[in-house]
Amino acid sequence: MRYIADFHLHSKYSRATSQLMDLKHLDEWARLKGIQILGTGDFTHPEWFKELKEKLEPLSNGLFKLKTAKDLAVSFILTTEVSCIYPKKGALRRIHLIVFFPDFKCVERFNTQLSWSGNLKADGRPILGLDAKEILKMALDISPDALVIPAHVWTPWFSIFGSKSGFDSIEECFDELTPEIYAIETGLSSDPAMNWRLSKLDKVAIISSSDSHSLQNLGREATVFEFLNYPNYLDIVKAIKNSSILQRQLMLDQPTIAYTIEFFPEEGKYHFDGHRLCNVSFSPSETKKRGGNCPVCGKPLTIGVMHRVEDLADRPEGFIPEKSVPFKSLVPLREIIAEALNVDKNSKLVENEYLSLVKRGGNEFKILLDLNEEEIKKIASKRIVEGIIKMRNGEVTKIAGYDGVYGKISVFGKKEEKKENKQGVLF
Repeated sequence: MRYIADFHLHSKYSRATSQLMDLKHLDEWARLKGIQILGTGDFTHPEWFKELKEKLEPLSNGLFKLKTAKDLAVSFILTTEVSCIYPKKGALRRIHLIVFFPDFKCVERFNTQLSWSGNLKADGRPILGLDAKEILKMALDISPDALVIPAHVWTPWFSIFGSKSGFDSIEECFDELTPEIYAIETGLSSDPAMNWRLSKLDKVAIISSSDSHSLQNLGREATVFEFLNYPNYLDIVKAIKNSSILQRQLMLDQPTIAYTIEFFPEEGKYHFDGHRLCNVSFSPSETKKRGGNCPVCGKPLTIGVMHRVEDLADRPEGFIPEKSVPFKSLVPLREIIAEALNVDKNSKLVENEYLSLVKRGGNEFKILLDLNEEEIKKIASKRIVEGIIKMRNGEVTKIAGYDGVYGKISVFGKKEEKKENKQGVLF
């Protein structure tokens, strides 16, 4: 059976996050989206942790359900994101990590130790002056079943490979503990195909999550598993650990990640280089021609994800490793509806149409992934059906995001002329 998981998100206690990001609404929207396993996010925040203990019921398998829920359609897994800002090897590092634990007791110990180094009440994603390696060591000392995954690994300002604050390898960041890093998160501005260009990443799995600050963005990226029976915490962790290219080449008949669900990476807000305030956006080659500086203000451009991948890659664009986990690039249903109706995606008209479609189609992922064209025609207008089919075929126009500005993906614009890498996509 398929299980769609979104591990990385934020609660109402994180900055710039909707106040509707509470457990009741998260459960409701996971059902609308078709997400079966949802990270709690923010378990380091005292008030949110209190709510988690009060409102979640342990399932005796390392997962949890909302006490008021009548079924197991949605399970929660204990996760958080922490921000590590610290000097190392002559530079200031800013690394974000996703941390998984199997039970509340482990979280309680972890939170206690973190509280000695920072104010956990200040933000759902705490800022700590701790080395990322120390966070990993702390988590594993508390539980050998803990999992620590570098978040949105290419984001310029806050990631392990970021152009402004990261390293050139996992080894530089985690030193002797590098073998305990089993996975990385793509982030919105990269997809697995971009990460495949670095042979040194063959030893880690690639996961995707939404990093959502609002209910509507849940599942915009996700990780998909196939399990014969309802999974427990260890099943999920083992499947992630089994999903590196090297492990998949060695192992047969072991649960692994089935595929990931991705943004078209151009839609991410750090895909290209640029300057937001100067309204300047460049591809890596254009940046290099201009010496890396903004033609408007003369200051260095913010180097984006695509450029950073180019700098570190030892494989050509389009390379597909044997046994790599495939992926599907999706456009969220709300965005397809908005473009079909020619209105803003946050409009009431789009909300009403979205809820109507989801009610008739089962859930968002069922509509985007599973229903055939004739089945979609029974519930949606011709224009929306056309948009979904175009998305599945990769027939989209892309305007790349840069320096904090989201890119734009159009399913009704002129098809992009650029050669596309379709081999890693399952549609």
